[in-house]
Amino acid sequence: MHVIFTIIHVFGLVTIGCGGLMATCLLTSFIAGDGATHAFLNGTLITLLSGALMFLPTLSAPKKVTRQTGFLLVAIAWSVTPVFCTIPLLLQMPLLSFTDAYFETVSGLTTTGATTFSGLDQLPMSINLWRHELNWIAGMGIIIFAVAILPILGIGGMQLYIAEAPGSVKESDLPPRIAQTAKALWLVYAGISIACIVALKLAGMNWFDAVCHAFAAMSLGGFSTHDASVGYFNSLPIEIVLTVFQLLAAINFATHFVVIRKLSLKPYLDDMEMRGFLSLVLGSCVLAAWILWDRGTYPDFFTALRHATFNLVTIATDCGFASQDFNQWPIFVPMWMLFLSCLSASSGSTGGGIRMIRTIILLKQTRLELFKFIHPAAVRSLRIGDNIISNNIVTSVTGFIFLYFMCVVILVFSLLLTGLDFVSALSAIIACFNNAGPGLNQVGPATNYASLSDLQTSICAFAMILGRVQIFSIIILFVPEFWRK
Repeated sequence: MHVIFTIIHVFGLVTIGCGGLMATCLLTSFIAGDGATHAFLNGTLITLLSGALMFLPTLSAPKKVTRQTGFLLVAIAWSVTPVFCTIPLLLQMPLLSFTDAYFETVSGLTTTGATTFSGLDQLPMSINLWRHELNWIAGMGIIIFAVAILPILGIGGMQLYIAEAPGSVKESDLPPRIAQTAKALWLVYAGISIACIVALKLAGMNWFDAVCHAFAAMSLGGFSTHDASVGYFNSLPIEIVLTVFQLLAAINFATHFVVIRKLSLKPYLDDMEMRGFLSLVLGSCVLAAWILWDRGTYPDFFTALRHATFNLVTIATDCGFASQDFNQWPIFVPMWMLFLSCLSASSGSTGGGIRMIRTIILLKQTRLELFKFIHPAAVRSLRIGDNIISNNIVTSVTGFIFLYFMCVVILVFSLLLTGLDFVSALSAIIACFNNAGPGLNQVGPATNYASLSDLQTSICAFAMILGRVQIFSIIILFVPEFWRK
């Protein structure tokens, strides 16, 4: 019973925070006079009251969070918080179904960027701001979740990263307590976001679009204020700015913190995960550009490089903007982009998927197994830099990747069972599970997820949540041994 009270108490605080965030859009709506004031006023009151009714009566609940409580809180926070976030959307757009509203807020909070909305250009300013605020706040939450919360639950986070990534981030480089770590990372995240806003304004956006797209870029959330996404602007400077900041957002924010703290770029150079990420993504941009130029998709290599770079980076980093309908490109390129979304982003970033560090460990372990096959009597440990990677970490990585692909297979077959075509089903699950946004065919960048049935939309929403919490946090709740004392 104490566990239930603790969960209610903490989730009540989360709900109050959600109501406070909603109040900023209420103020925006009132100032802009966009007609959505009543929706945000009622939404703010309902959310704050609900949070208070959960938080205040449970003030005496134990504050200690056990591992079981922690996993339950993660599952509840990611699945129930979007319900409160739907309130202003449902009040402002009475024809919107709850399923589509829930999908939209889950997409925002998991920083996926998939949408069921059309007519974004005509939406009230406060509604568009609300979608992007969900992206931005969740982006920061994801970083704290990865760096500070997962270690408490014993399933990775910074402890795994420190063990796996030599030279770039050491325990002594980070503040010793969760609150200090969160504050440090928050300042880095907010500072880079402000720089992105200013850069987008200088590149030609108005202030509102600059704020919204900076929020989406730094969280790798991919929402836009226009149906045509970044293609609406048709601006090379804007694409360059967004490309740079998306790459920054896909790098471990703890590394950014150490770089700023030491006033040195050396932590970047020492970060094997970042080097692998940039090498793979930027090399893929050149390959994709060559294919698009060679197949006659674009008349010259520079134009092909421009469009290939922006759209490949935005999918590979799991952001989800689009400047072109890459669904019409030679099939190798968009499929390669979706493949990159599975593994490119760094740990401790706002990206999703397997993460680059796990990919590196798996590749090195494969290389080690081949070496042992040739030299069975040799003794060699798996190393990354000067660090020896323990068998426990290798086992954890292998188990995660197996679960990852099994979840993708099951979810794809679930969509196929509903009648969706294979390419749409596969790309929708990969895009949602990796929190990357647009897929191909029926869910391509020139369309959205509105054409899916309620059941198909619900499956995609579940995929977003499962991918965002890195699978273990949800799957472990269904393991009987977890509940035994």
